Amino acid sequence: MNPFMATCFENRAWVHSAIACLEQEAARSADTHLLKLDMAGFPGIHFYFKDESSHPTGSLKHRLARSLFLYALCNGRLQEGQSVIDASSGSTAISEAWFARLLGLRFTAVMPECTTPRKISVLQSLGAECDLVPAGVDTSEHARERARAEGVCYLDQFGLAERATDWRGNNNIAESILTQMQKESNPIPTWIVCGAGTGGTSATIGRYLRYRRLPTLLCVAEPIGGAFAQAWQTRAITETKPCNTIIEGIGRSHIEPGFMFDVVDKIIEVADVDSCAAAWLLEDILGRCYGGSSGTNLIACLQLATAMRDRGETGSIVSLLCDRGERYAETLFERTWLAQHDIVLDDALGELRQYLGQDDGMIKR
Repeated sequence: MNPFMATCFENRAWVHSAIACLEQEAARSADTHLLKLDMAGFPGIHFYFKDESSHPTGSLKHRLARSLFLYALCNGRLQEGQSVIDASSGSTAISEAWFARLLGLRFTAVMPECTTPRKISVLQSLGAECDLVPAGVDTSEHARERARAEGVCYLDQFGLAERATDWRGNNNIAESILTQMQKESNPIPTWIVCGAGTGGTSATIGRYLRYRRLPTLLCVAEPIGGAFAQAWQTRAITETKPCNTIIEGIGRSHIEPGFMFDVVDKIIEVADVDSCAAAWLLEDILGRCYGGSSGTNLIACLQLATAMRDRGETGSIVSLLCDRGERYAETLFERTWLAQHDIVLDDALGELRQYLGQDDGMIKR
């Protein structure tokens, strides 16, 4: 065999081994739980929450990170020994760092300097370099420039999220939800609710629902002023403005390439104080902490359920519990930090508990 062919086979052997490693991990991880909640104030309407925090890396982004590595490997962009870099608000970076360590690769996370300390410490424990950039610096462009200058593989979650995931199946999140719903009393959800960071999750769910020819509608839950909400209303993509939110992972200040407007049926904007109150309430209901975007999702679900109830409709609503709340112990679950950001929970949390009749009207299953 000539030297050129030998080198090609040697390189391909590592790629094959890396893909096999990722497939083995997917089999070991199995699937995440689908939790059911019945609320006394919403008779005939069933709520389901897919607990994506139970992934090995603690968030919904575990699926995306695996897909991004597979995409880079199968497109010839990632080779043995090559370092990897990506831009992230934290959760994707944690999942990417975990997979990079699994494959024996160095990883750098480019993140805003305001990223929660817990996320930074988790990344460092996984052996990742944290490149923290000040407000106003585009993390994606910074990561792209570093990749060019250093010859490393840029995973590009914001640019590739909607295409790296197989939206027609392969146990993507939409297929997983609908499979788990099969034996429920309302197996075809009326609504599925998710947030939008990269736009990849909403793109996957929206396309899969159409592919399966289902009547289920897709709602994106956004912080007030988020770029996706602004542009979805007007389709004026270039006229977005910064979104001042404390909810990490969602509430983008500009439209990401992976967001697909035409597969989204509704966008609900949620105030940060309500998202935080709902995140605190989720701990009371489920006995575990979840991040702020999970609270945003809950508020959107309640608005949709209220409209269904007022119209005399019944059915099911499915949403996501996106990541572990422990990552926000010093921020969203710290009253002093919240007060510094003009968030006072007492009134919002009291109103939410009263609205739900939490004391005697919530059944956890």
